[in-house]
Amino acid sequence: MYRFLLSRQWVILTLVAVLLIPTMIRLGLWQMHRYEERTARNDLVARALDAAPVAAESLTAPGRKITTDERYRTVTAKGRFDADGEVVVRRRTDADDNIGYHVLTPFVLADGKVMLVNRGWIPADGASQTEYPEVPAPPRGEITVTGRLMPDETTEASGIKDLQGLPDRQIMLINSEQQAERLDAQVLGGYVVLKEPEPKGDTPEPIGRPGNENAALNYAYAIQWWLFAAAVPVGWWFLVRREKRDRESAETAEDTEQAAPAEPAAV
Repeated sequence: MYRFLLSRQWVILTLVAVLLIPTMIRLGLWQMHRYEERTARNDLVARALDAAPVAAESLTAPGRKITTDERYRTVTAKGRFDADGEVVVRRRTDADDNIGYHVLTPFVLADGKVMLVNRGWIPADGASQTEYPEVPAPPRGEITVTGRLMPDETTEASGIKDLQGLPDRQIMLINSEQQAERLDAQVLGGYVVLKEPEPKGDTPEPIGRPGNENAALNYAYAIQWWLFAAAVPVGWWFLVRREKRDRESAETAEDTEQAAPAEPAAV
């Protein structure tokens, strides 16, 4: 009754179905793994942002790397901005994906150490890539700043190439070791994204709070792949039953035709 399953067409169809099931299961497991990763990152960011502010030097020091648990922690520091040591970070976008620069300004602490502060985004405004853009001046005098602590940027983590031979006072990546060499100073590891004081005239444009990654989407994809995996054998069995029914109908029709008496010849 099911000998048709040994035909070339049905052997190929069955092999495809057998291969699809574990593939879809694995894709569902991968999406679930992504869901767990994103959920963990969201929880980590939320805890860091909700934690009480601490002194910057309690979490970082010259040559120290910022850990995953320290990332996004709110830190404070007292000192003054060094506008002469300021640089801009090329090819950075705002919330609307407009291309411009991030403004990176050294912040000199009372003990002489330097903390790198990302003051925000400014537009390129069609300026030449070889010219230093017009940058709003930082606040003068001794002030207290508050911001989110971030690790040094790397090409591996960001995908941004650290190009050489750039115009003066322009960089591609924010790296405390490179800036320590340029400034000839002790620079705290990582950098700080400025939250307070807010810029006058809304420029540089503040860098927004990091948002949650859409972990629920990965969860939905995982369920979707597993439903597909479950649907494959059901669909295969449905096709088998339909093929069997069609073949039985064809055989019945053939038997009926053979059993029917011949019509008498016309006179």
